[in-house]
Amino acid sequence: MILERFLRRRRAEPVPALVDDGTLVVVGSCFDPARADSAVVAEMRAAGVAVETGPFVMRHLVTLPDHDAVAEATRILAADGWAVTVVAADERPLRVRIARQQVLTGLEPARERTRMAGLAQRLGGDAEGYEVLARG
Repeated sequence: MILERFLRRRRAEPVPALVDDGTLVVVGSCFDPARADSAVVAEMRAAGVAVETGPFVMRHLVTLPDHDAVAEATRILAADGWAVTVVAADERPLRVRIARQQVLTGLEPARERTRMAGLAQRLGGDAEGYEVLARG
């Protein structure tokens, strides 16, 4: 009887994954390397964004010199669930968006920004900054 009740209990429906498909809105951003990432998160909270409940997509904007560098970035980041997209394939350097869904804490943007800056530098590019996206 107890087992039947346990098995009949409704489980919460999983929240669909967020995808950077143009339907999300920017709720926070940082393009100033001197700005503290914790300040971005605090600003989001002050604006009424439920940072603790998420989910969010972190979208980093980087420049890379060529398609070989983009392919290498894709290879490195794919294992961690990052999607790498070239914004304009005919421009040099290439403008690239690197995005994935993740939990947002005061430390997460700083850690990811450092990672993207290191990756871009290693591949001959530059990290411009990031945006935090959520459902509108």
